[in-house]
Amino acid sequence: MTKSPRAVVREALRLAQEALPPYSSTRSRKDFTQHQLFALLALKTFLKTDLRGVVTFAADFAELRSDLGLTKMPHYSTLSYAEQRLLKKGSLSSFSTPSRPQSNAA
Repeated sequence: MTKSPRAVVREALRLAQEALPPYSSTRSRKDFTQHQLFALLALKTFLKTDLRGVVTFAADFAELRSDLGLTKMPHYSTLSYAEQRLLKKGSLSSFSTPSRPQSNAA
């Protein structure tokens, strides 16, 4: 387990590149890849912060932005939409809270 935010971002970016297509749609604006957004969401979980907090944190550290290949920062709402989309696909299931088992009572 690491305590380095940069190590977390690099590993999350590597894993996302293996598992996700670069863009969610062929009509995407292509400002940010799903890989970059996934890595920021992993950083959010690592830092135990909210979406605005992770955007502010990453904006303050040029090395982190460089690791992600970002020339500009996404708005927190962009991360929110990505989080919803990736959770829907099951890509971030390890970041979500476990679902409750259903009872079989009828």
